[in-house]
Amino acid sequence: MNSVSIRLSTIADVRDFVNIVAKSDIDVDLQSGRYVVDGKSIMGIFSLDLLSPITLTAHSDDTAELFAELDRFIIK
Repeated sequence: MNSVSIRLSTIADVRDFVNIVAKSDIDVDLQSGRYVVDGKSIMGIFSLDLLSPITLTAHSDDTAELFAELDRFIIK
């Protein structure tokens, strides 16, 4: 299991993020405060506080390829 902080600033960012993770076999959770939603659910993501950084948790040890595709959203 690997976690990173991400930022989804626009509607287009959310759409692009969901399109990327939907292609992956890895289960992805997003957490904002005490709320946790499925990272492949566009409606779930819109229920989060998108003004704050979001914690992405990928339930796999082989996340290098997924994180490379999501690089523009990851806060460094």
